[in-house]
Amino acid sequence: MTSSCKVSGCCDDDCCKRRRLYRVIFAWILAFIILILLIILIIWLVLRPTKPKFYLQDASVYAFNVSSPDNLLSSTIQVTISTRNPNDRVGIYYDRIDVFASYKYQQITPATAVPPFYQGHNDVDLWSPYLCGVSVPVAPYLAEAISQDQSSGFILVHVKIDGRIRWKVGSWVSGHYHLFVTCPAFLSFESGKGVGDPPVIKFQQISTCSVDV
Repeated sequence: MTSSCKVSGCCDDDCCKRRRLYRVIFAWILAFIILILLIILIIWLVLRPTKPKFYLQDASVYAFNVSSPDNLLSSTIQVTISTRNPNDRVGIYYDRIDVFASYKYQQITPATAVPPFYQGHNDVDLWSPYLCGVSVPVAPYLAEAISQDQSSGFILVHVKIDGRIRWKVGSWVSGHYHLFVTCPAFLSFESGKGVGDPPVIKFQQISTCSVDV
């Protein structure tokens, strides 16, 4: 007669005892993992983070010119952006923040990096990066559209933010989330004071930005 539990069907030998022990250990480990995941889910549902709020406070335009016939755009814009963390119990790590300007879905300035920072509960932070593009090639139809907008006296430029953030709840820190923000900047062109002076470009109003996380 063999001692194998498969043959004898006996649960008193070493084989069956080990199997029973392994099942108990596996069940406890599985229950522990489920409990931890359940706790994390409950905490997340109770303290569900609200995405940060962004506002374009100002845009100072120092240059915005298209050269012909090369269709090269040179621009210098200093933007002032405020961001607020609306959460009472959740902090936000901004690990990467890149700011750039676009016109009709084409990026017209290289990205300017904002240094990483941590934003506490209900904190408000202000940035004022320069967005500079020198001889950036644009499509012919975009160059024509810019000239038409300048002639009409108004132009819409979008200030965009691309970044990565993490949420902080107590000592727990989440993984990375992609942050994408779009802020409309309505600019007006006014005639210069003197003859031959370049037009003065003014920012019209504070705008609320759309935020995707």
